Amino acid sequence: MHIEFLVEEASCAALLRVLVPKLLGNAVEFNLHVFQGKQALLASLPSRMKGYARWLPPDWRIVVLVDRDNDDCVSLKRKLNEAAAEAGLVTRTQCATGRRFQVLNRIAVEELEAWFFGDVAAITAAYQRVPASLAARRGFRDPDAIAGGTWEKLEQVLQTAGYYKAGIPKIEVARMISPHLDPIRNRSRSFKTFCDALKDMAGRS
Repeated sequence: MHIEFLVEEASCAALLRVLVPKLLGNAVEFNLHVFQGKQALLASLPSRMKGYARWLPPDWRIVVLVDRDNDDCVSLKRKLNEAAAEAGLVTRTQCATGRRFQVLNRIAVEELEAWFFGDVAAITAAYQRVPASLAARRGFRDPDAIAGGTWEKLEQVLQTAGYYKAGIPKIEVARMISPHLDPIRNRSRSFKTFCDALKDMAGRS
């Protein structure tokens, strides 16, 4: 199997380079296509899907991963699904359980960094001055409900611990934390949903 990943930024690609082999093994090949932000990805999605529909081999799949940010989750998911449906591609949403689908659309709630907060042990493994007690603090117990932007919160946590006083480099941070992420212990529901859907796509459930 081969998977085409469409992501909005390079930090997400840095995560997937580590996560995909961890979840699916080395037998699944994949490409990462990084766009210049979420709006660029969404704008190109209809034409990109139509292009894939013209030649997509039977054992190829497409995964689109975007941050929710401040968008309505239902409306955003509908927009992603419509781009695939209009191209004649079958999404996981419209496919019956156990049937083959070609496109998996997933939303990181609220941002990619929520997935890092879902596994504080991974953050502390990469940045040892960050206290392990962070996971129990009010406001961090539900990583998908962290208010005020998870990227900003992660920057604040790392700077308080003495890292990146000039501002966090998102790609470097993703590369540092990603090898330590454990899908089993991760408390982010959106992260677990993504991992489960990816394994289902590859027949690894």
